[in-house]
Amino acid sequence: MKARPRASHPSQDRRRALQLLASTPGGTTEELLVLAHGFSRDTVAGLVLAGLLTVVTETLRVDGPAVKVERVKITDDGRRVLEG
Repeated sequence: MKARPRASHPSQDRRRALQLLASTPGGTTEELLVLAHGFSRDTVAGLVLAGLLTVVTETLRVDGPAVKVERVKITDDGRRVLEG
């Protein structure tokens, strides 16, 4: 069975997610993408698997114990998809 070729033009929903993250230099959480912007977890996961988004784990500490936060950020490949 042949591997399915990657679409050179993402769907409208995937493009909207890429545009949102391109305008958010620090990235955002998956929860915010899903709850506030209405993207499905499958859409976010598909963009990560395609190499268009990446997940960066940060450790934050304010006044208590350290908390790990995962941020979703656009990759250079994701930016190239938007350009062309």
